[in-house]
Amino acid sequence: MSVGGEDLRSAMRHWTTGVAILTSQLDGARHGMTVNSFTSVSLYPPRVVVTLARRTRTFRMVEESGIFAVTILREDQLEAAERFAGRIPEDGDRFAGLTWAEAASGAPLLAGGLAFLDCKVVHRYDMAESTLLVGEVLQVQLGADGRPLVYLDRKFHTIG
Repeated sequence: MSVGGEDLRSAMRHWTTGVAILTSQLDGARHGMTVNSFTSVSLYPPRVVVTLARRTRTFRMVEESGIFAVTILREDQLEAAERFAGRIPEDGDRFAGLTWAEAASGAPLLAGGLAFLDCKVVHRYDMAESTLLVGEVLQVQLGADGRPLVYLDRKFHTIG
């Protein structure tokens, strides 16, 4: 029996994940996207993984720059999650009107997140339409107090 992508998607709708925004910059331009296929894989050395579709502007920036930053979102950052999930088109300025700061690598971090990670790509694994990126965590910063925004059954939720 062969398992298709929609089979996996149906099963994963039952898996609750946190919500983060992955960003990068290249030659003064910045871009980002909402991700939930993001997790830590090693504490020693500190490593995270994320999978990005290769057709996206964010992937192209990460691929060329070799850097990315991750902002882990608080429950009151739903608007940012939706904005970076595509409410503002791929060629639009998703940062317009938002407060952000530059990580040591140069990648942007959104204000108000629970935590921030500044990363450089150390490994990549190509798949049919996406690439799994392993990032070395260069810097971690804790942000605002609060509860995380989560994703379940193709919808954003809050806890409690």
